[in-house]
Amino acid sequence: MITTRIAVVTVALSFTAASFCFGETKKTEPMTSPAPVKAAPTTAPKKEASKMANPHMGKWKLNEAKSTLTAGMGKNLMVAYAEMKNGMKVTVDGVDKDGKKTHGVWMGSADGKAYPMKGNLPWDMAAYKVVNDHTYEITTMKAGKLVSKGKSMISADGKTRTLDLQGTAADGKKFKNKAIYDRA
Repeated sequence: MITTRIAVVTVALSFTAASFCFGETKKTEPMTSPAPVKAAPTTAPKKEASKMANPHMGKWKLNEAKSTLTAGMGKNLMVAYAEMKNGMKVTVDGVDKDGKKTHGVWMGSADGKAYPMKGNLPWDMAAYKVVNDHTYEITTMKAGKLVSKGKSMISADGKTRTLDLQGTAADGKKFKNKAIYDRA
């Protein structure tokens, strides 16, 4: 219902803007055929939805050549964001410091609250918080203790994801990573 209203308003505003752009305003008779009205909602919401879509959603592959990662730590090679009815799902696949595969799944909302992470990653809870439409603040924890904190930022063109994280590894050493991901 809302997408239909958005489509109708978008079409109406487009016609109004076009009449101003072309200078001359003509009084037109109301349309008698409902066919053009039905066609507008089927095309307009798709365009609106793509503009409003969360740019984080999709698959992201680590670009190691552009990244600055702390030696001796694991790395997340592929991260996938998917929208869910009441939040989002983040799937992380990578390798640990010994090269063994890691996998984790987080489901929750970007409301700043910590939700559990299932899998074999170095953290068991994560909190996402919306900073703006292209940035999340991310906090990870293990057994209630802070592991890392940072930001996930999507470029204006939507092709690059930059993850700036700092924290403390399991061995107690401090780290600061800048991981660059390309849309997969």
